[in-house]
Amino acid sequence: MDGQTVKTDTLSNNGKPFIISFFATWCKPCNRELSAIQEVYEDWQEETGVKLIAVSTDQAQNINKVKPLVDEHEWEYDVLLDPNSDFRRALGIQMIPFTLIIDGKGKIVYKHNGYTDGAETELIEKVRELTK
Repeated sequence: MDGQTVKTDTLSNNGKPFIISFFATWCKPCNRELSAIQEVYEDWQEETGVKLIAVSTDQAQNINKVKPLVDEHEWEYDVLLDPNSDFRRALGIQMIPFTLIIDGKGKIVYKHNGYTDGAETELIEKVRELTK
């Protein structure tokens, strides 16, 4: 979001699991999911060391809406922009919200599409399994 280019193969969390959540400003389920996680994110980090990277799939004309949304919700995540959906397409993701868990070695170990209230509980359970 600060204008720097990020190579996706360099995404990591110092050997600990991390979550990548694809979202868009206009996607209500995406925003509900990220807000629900924000409420427990500090606890998750203390317990497991997990980090969440939120990837906006907003197109270039909407990119200016991302930072105000992040600021409004006080999301403490690393937020990346994917205005051409290159990253999303490279992973074969069709629909958002789409959430991935990557283990400490950089391997995708969990994929989830959509959001229903409480789905974040399943996310942290998967992360806990990786940190045992």
